[in-house]
Amino acid sequence: MTDLLLSWPDPAADWTEAMPVGNGRLGAMVFGGAGRTRIQVNDATVWSGTPDGPAAALAGVDAGPERLAEVREAVFAKDFRRAEDLLMGFEGPYSQEFLPYMDLWLTLPEGTSCGRTLNLDNGVATERLTIDGHDVERTVWVSRPAQVLCVALSGWTEVDVDLSTPLREVSRDGLDLGIEIPIDGAPRHEPQVEEPLRYGTAEGYDPFGAVSVRVARTGRSVLIVLASSTSAYDAWIGDRQHTRDEHRRRAAVLAEQAIAAGAAELRRAHEADLRPLLGACSLRIGERRGGTHDVAELLSGRDEQLTATVLFQYGRYLLASASRPGAPPANLSGIWNDDPRPAWSSNYTININTQMNYWAAEPTGLGECHQPLFELLGKLAVTGAAVARELYGARGWVTHHNTDPWGWALPPGMGHGNPSWALWQLGGAWLVQHAWDHYDFTRDRAFLERTAWPLLRGCAEFCLDWLVEHDGFLGTCPSTSPENLFLSEAGTKESLTHSATMDLVLIRAVFERSLAAAATLGVYDPVCTEIEAALPRLRPLPVLPDGRLGEWAEDLPEEDPAHRHLSHLVALYPLGQLDTPELVEAARRVMDRRGPGAMGWSWAWKIALRARLGDGETARKLLSEATQPFTGDRHRDAPVDGSEWGGLLPNLFSTHPPFQIDGNYGFPAGLAELVLRSHNDVVTLLPALPADWTSGEARGLRCRGGLAADVEWRDGELRYAVLRRLSGDPAEPVRVRYRGRETELRLRTGESIVLKGL
Repeated sequence: MTDLLLSWPDPAADWTEAMPVGNGRLGAMVFGGAGRTRIQVNDATVWSGTPDGPAAALAGVDAGPERLAEVREAVFAKDFRRAEDLLMGFEGPYSQEFLPYMDLWLTLPEGTSCGRTLNLDNGVATERLTIDGHDVERTVWVSRPAQVLCVALSGWTEVDVDLSTPLREVSRDGLDLGIEIPIDGAPRHEPQVEEPLRYGTAEGYDPFGAVSVRVARTGRSVLIVLASSTSAYDAWIGDRQHTRDEHRRRAAVLAEQAIAAGAAELRRAHEADLRPLLGACSLRIGERRGGTHDVAELLSGRDEQLTATVLFQYGRYLLASASRPGAPPANLSGIWNDDPRPAWSSNYTININTQMNYWAAEPTGLGECHQPLFELLGKLAVTGAAVARELYGARGWVTHHNTDPWGWALPPGMGHGNPSWALWQLGGAWLVQHAWDHYDFTRDRAFLERTAWPLLRGCAEFCLDWLVEHDGFLGTCPSTSPENLFLSEAGTKESLTHSATMDLVLIRAVFERSLAAAATLGVYDPVCTEIEAALPRLRPLPVLPDGRLGEWAEDLPEEDPAHRHLSHLVALYPLGQLDTPELVEAARRVMDRRGPGAMGWSWAWKIALRARLGDGETARKLLSEATQPFTGDRHRDAPVDGSEWGGLLPNLFSTHPPFQIDGNYGFPAGLAELVLRSHNDVVTLLPALPADWTSGEARGLRCRGGLAADVEWRDGELRYAVLRRLSGDPAEPVRVRYRGRETELRLRTGESIVLKGL
């Protein structure tokens, strides 16, 4: 199969035009061009903050179960101002920031660029130059096996190399750089913080990073490699804290080993690592996939099917480049950021954005890329247990609106954050669904036992203790529906109530999946008995008089009927918990009222929701909106209310603005849902195919139950499907559905079957 390449005719003049490369740990934005050119570098572990930051912040919060009782009393009495005033005491400061690390500068003689390409099947950025009448080719990639950034130049040319950092440079020895990392970083939505980046020391932790660059010239070729070693990496993997000299030596050894291997071997090992991951799944809408595609043409909208095909692979490429085991998960900007004070701290926003980053991981064959999220969940189960105990007098673990690699679990907000986003206690209950999904797709019993079940059990304990009885049902209080507001009887904008639908949906999913995990493992646990008693007492989902699924327990008027968040529709996608035609129709009516538009991540969620509803035509219209080129000011933060729509940047990054990568990650999840669905023990083929997408094929899409599927269609009809069992129980029947027809079959592990009609 021919590789898929993106192309640009000119060097990047701006960060939003540069080409992203990465290996899960190191990320780089490649600008290109002759003369002086920039490669901006990030390290996924370079965040402000310290390992003991979450515990120190918790110790400074003056709130607890007694105040929680007062909050609940005020909420049920609809004394909103008193409830909010009391809740401000539960807020800590803020989670930490993902920071730019350094810049690698290459100076070549002046010349002409003949164009740039980014290969989405092997992760190599290439540029051809003409310098002094000579043809020069520059390739850039980030090797996971060698743990270095690689720049290879072939053809006669001279090159000078230099380094700089936007952080604090503390040492320089040739091309070895020592960098001090801030111990605190305030988000730019907290302008009253006088020192946005604060440097210093922390007990038991030295905030330091070492960069080492080596250059080798062989005949007409030049190889440049860059390695990094950081204190934060030690903390992330649970290693002892190395000294600064040890970090310098470690970075130097990595760079020297890579130089000794040579460009050809580095490239071979890189492709052997990345190409199988990127090639595990593909989607072609229409007749074209491979080849070199001009990005300006893709943004023109003249071939929407090719654009959809490219965005599917681009999202997968970005996830494989930003999230691999051994480093923190992909954040709001993936692994790429050049702003010392990025929007929303480029952190983990866990009321939708971090979850969306990983929606495509399992269905599109990137289960390995999911692992960093589970490593973060393991940290939150520790820090969040202290928060659950101290703030709420609860068992288990909790986390709120934001987190970071240090395991921030407190409500953020500095005592003035609006409860609509800051005081939401179910962040962990949504994140933990990803652990169940990984098991459900892979049927990896060892993962269920070691990782998913302990996480689910701890989350279930918190949910059990968080529930309160009201009107004969179990619900939650205080409760918000992130990040929406309703109008009180007095006409004021409010966020606090009880038993928001999203809370109930997430808690039900935690309970049901905890029971399923325990049953699969043959575990008897007293928590399961508590869950079985609580489940039938949960407040049922509300359907409003106009037929919509209610967002709150009561029929409350929305402050913004077209709100960008669709929190209560988590029940439809991704959780698939609406099990009656009435509830599905109720969700559809919500979607109709919400309407189109907004920003990248909201578009992506709407596409996935419409796909789940079987509404491919509206999903296609939403995708067409989302893939328009953004023509506004790329560096201005648009209002968060969705009143200004986003689009795609010149390098196909999704933006509001600011750039947030969750839209890029959400698009392949929604596209996969259009052509294959695996919910409620049924694999559905072409469940929401738009009428104009008359031909195409999917290879290697994953299904729940340990299955993989290939699907091809022509003239709008299924041509054939191949179903394979990769893992799971061979005795478990597989139900396959296509346009109202259904068949049931059984497959042994490694066995496949071709279906040409049902």
